[in-house]
Amino acid sequence: MCKVADAVTSAHEGGREAEHGGGRGGRGHVLIAADKFKGSLTAVAVAERVTAGLRGVVPDLPVRALPVADGGDGTVDAAVAAGFERREVRVTGPLGTEVVAAYALREGTAVVEMAEASGLQRLPDGVFAPLTATTYGTGELIRAALDAGARTLVFGVGGSATTDGGAGMLAALGARFLDAAGQPVAPGGGPLRDLASADLSGLDARLAEAEIVLASDVDNPLTGPKGAPAVYGPQKGASPEDVAALDAALAHYAQVLAGTAGPRALEYAEAPGAGAAGGIGYGALVGLGASFRPGIEVMLDVLGFGPALAGAQLVITGEGSLDEQTLHGKAPAGVAAAARAAGVEVIAVCGRLALPPSALGTAGIRRAYALTDIEPDPARCIAEAGPLLERLAGNIARDYVT
Repeated sequence: MCKVADAVTSAHEGGREAEHGGGRGGRGHVLIAADKFKGSLTAVAVAERVTAGLRGVVPDLPVRALPVADGGDGTVDAAVAAGFERREVRVTGPLGTEVVAAYALREGTAVVEMAEASGLQRLPDGVFAPLTATTYGTGELIRAALDAGARTLVFGVGGSATTDGGAGMLAALGARFLDAAGQPVAPGGGPLRDLASADLSGLDARLAEAEIVLASDVDNPLTGPKGAPAVYGPQKGASPEDVAALDAALAHYAQVLAGTAGPRALEYAEAPGAGAAGGIGYGALVGLGASFRPGIEVMLDVLGFGPALAGAQLVITGEGSLDEQTLHGKAPAGVAAAARAAGVEVIAVCGRLALPPSALGTAGIRRAYALTDIEPDPARCIAEAGPLLERLAGNIARDYVT
């Protein structure tokens, strides 16, 4: 069976080069491996702006760009930037209406991002459906990847609009969830309170032959004080009453699944990653036979970070906000850890910096440059993120490259 690490092929050739890149005169390259600045710049745009800023000071500087993601929204875009083919398919959105979602494919390996089909980005502004939003479209997206020949699936989860424990995803792949009258339960996490029986025997047989890696930056369990409804429900519009209802419904869901899948269904409810993306992590562990790995770790493998790092003199990583969450599995922390292990110095860029130098140092980041260092108005930082980031990159070139 294909392994995720084997997805790193010669097509990377040490990572995609920004513009012409390449080492001139024996000088080591600068590797830009940053995540998006959410709400301002995609990871690809961050790499472009940093490259422009660096080369504005050192015109012949060899630069390689490897946009990264940690499994959440932007994961497919990062894979496409690394050489995967973008595939689009019409699927069911979180509210039941049709949306066009994308996955990435290369040589039998698919990168599937649940936010493409079932994410908050698929909801109209100001509209939430905490009890009824469904992951059915994510299951359709997985099926499309299998139809295209994928036998290794990197399943990135995050940014979900849903809290249905992955029941919708599994239903799209052939599972049956019935109420006491023998009728399919309604979509969403709330209706799982009415679940009387679950049948996983109809799941797509190709799932058993595929390697499926659950890539997430969170390790929450399914339910309880640190579970999916309590921790992430409110950001999806869930009231305190909704959170309680969803927590009870998901606990009941796990109990019913235990009658079908055995005690492991209850064990998986407590496993790291089960609570990811409204509990879709749980559905992937129980129904898809997925294995859990930190999202940035698996994405660095798939994107070819190791080959891109070879020969680098400096790594520039970053994301919109460098804060406590960054230290717990977010992309910059993963990039810094991998670069530090290889003995390469790491600098970070961000919109907002909320970490002291000591925390940055512990994470392997020598220094962080924030947009707010040169523009104190947060609104202007967001509106003018691109030009400001170029200015920061110029400062980095003066401080660390020239």
